[in-house]
Order: sequence, then structure tokens, then C-alpha cells
Amino acid sequence: MIESIRMSAPFALSLQDLAPIAEGTSTPQAMAETVKLAQAADGLGYTRLWYAEHHGMPSIASSVPEILIGSAAAATRNIRVGSGGVMLLNHAPLRIAEAYRTLEALHPGRIDLGLGRAPGGDGYAMRALRSGGGEEFSAYLAELMAFDEESFPADHPFSRVPVSPGGIGLPPKWLLGSSGASAAAAGQLGFGYAFAAHFSHSPAAPAFEAYRQAFQPSPDFPEPRTILCLSVICAPTEEEAKYLGLSQAVNWARFVTGEQRQLTAPEKAAQHVLTPQQQQVIDHQSSLWLVGDPTRMAEIISDKAREAAADEVMITTTIHSYDLRRRSYALLAEALGIAPRA
Repeated sequence: MIESIRMSAPFALSLQDLAPIAEGTSTPQAMAETVKLAQAADGLGYTRLWYAEHHGMPSIASSVPEILIGSAAAATRNIRVGSGGVMLLNHAPLRIAEAYRTLEALHPGRIDLGLGRAPGGDGYAMRALRSGGGEEFSAYLAELMAFDEESFPADHPFSRVPVSPGGIGLPPKWLLGSSGASAAAAGQLGFGYAFAAHFSHSPAAPAFEAYRQAFQPSPDFPEPRTILCLSVICAPTEEEAKYLGLSQAVNWARFVTGEQRQLTAPEKAAQHVLTPQQQQVIDHQSSLWLVGDPTRMAEIISDKAREAAADEVMITTTIHSYDLRRRSYALLAEALGIAPRA
């Protein structure tokens, strides 16, 4: 039995799924695995499951979070399911209001709407999506809220556009950040705030403090609520975890240097000859990848949550084997002492 350190780690535990497409598998299999992971996480006692919006990436199938959200919510009973996040600049705000009202109506009280300003893809994907520029994010967000709250001025042309379905509001809204720039805005709006420490080298603690200082209570968030997102690979031994982590390291290096492909198996990743540039990518990013055995991972996660004063930790895990990815989440749940559901 893994020693639980739950008493020293008083935070909720959640997970993010990028719907990875592992080399040697099919896209339908990857889609089916999202449901298996959702059901496993629900049974393990995870608080919420989020899907991130990505485009033009052969190794990631989470291009349309709302479809995965609906699929996972229908297959589970208790876990909250949401976007982490919707890249708002890729969409007309009315379309997002309609989609997430529909999800909230189908699964009342179990949906989250996480919003981000990043494009979720490269410049070519941005152009194909007709994505707005980053400076337009505030306007997109204000429009989304005006649709939901029916607060357009009477002379605004959109005041004549009712959001369908009616009779229901959007689910709780979260703002996603990776540098702290959006932290105060999230607080002022009365949103939850999630920090992407799984790929950002900026410290989370200052961003969380700025968020709390600016926080104004809202119906969905009477008090501030923070999520620290971390990248974790857990296996029974540190040696095995490091081996499994080769897939993540090599695929990330290939992605950054323009060699996009499906998620490589660790045995193939171990044979890949890295270019000097790819090695630099791994050297730079590897400090953000937490890789090891359950006891050590639980200690590090707890320390990071405590340092950032996070209310919740959200784990994303990149492993080629779907079975071993579910095992990683199970080992963390046990090590951190979250209560399984019947």
C-alpha cells in the first residue's frame, strides 16, 4: 500500500486530458480512451476533468472540447467536466454561449467553462480558423458575457439575438493563464483562475496573489478559487516513470522543431537521435515535467501546491500506453489520499 500524504496536502485533485493519439493506434481508439479515462477518474474521486482545445496537431485529438465534454459527462456520474480551455479567439462568442448552455442543460451542475486567449495551434491553424488577435480577447469575453447576461444596450444589434437554449445560464467560468497577465482580470470578473504551470516557467504564486487581491465575489464563485496545472508521469518506480517519460520528451522536442507526429512509444523514443536544437528544447522544458514514483510525486505535488497556495491541482499526463496512463492517475490518487467513489 502506498503511503498517503493527504493530511499534508489539503487540495482537490483534478485532471486534464489532451486526448493523445498514440502511434500505432487509431483515432476512434483514442476517442474511446477518453471515455475510459473519464470513468476511471470518476471512480478514483477526481474533482474535475478538463479538455484543452488544440488544432493541427497529429498527436492530440482534443480539437473540439464540447464534444468530448458531452461524451465524458454522459458516461460518468459525479466528476465535473469542462474545457481547459476554449480558445475564445477561435470562435464567435454566441457559438460558445450556445454550446455551453446546451451542455449545462444536459448535465446540470457538472460543467465548467474554462477560457483562454492562446490560439491552440500554429499560425497556419490560426489563419484557417479565422482566429482573432490576442488584443481582441477582452472584447470577445465581454461579448460572451453580454450574450449570457442579456446585457447588450438596447441599441446594440446583438440585443435582438436571444441565446438558444434559453432559460439557463452558462456554467461556472474560469480564466486560464500562463504568465499572470490575466490573473487580476479573472478576479475582477469573479471567475475561477487556473495557472498553466505544466508548460509555463513563470511562477504561479504571484499570479494567484494578484487574482485574490482583485477578486470580486460572483454567484458561481463566492470566494476565489485557484487551480495549479502540472505535468506528471507516475509509475511504481522512478526508473519506469523516466522510461515512460521518453515519449513526452521526444514528441515535445519534435513538435517545437516542426516534426509533428503521433505520440511515439518509449522504445522508439529511446532510439531517436536528437538534434542539438531538440536537446535544448528538452533541457529547457524538462524542469516542468514531474516524473517519478508515487511517494516522490505526491511530495513534490504537495510542495508545489503549498508554495503557490493553490486550492486545487490539475494533472496532465502524457504516456504512450493508455493503460499505463490510467495507472499513473490511479497511483497519484492513492498516494495523495483522495477518496474513491463507489
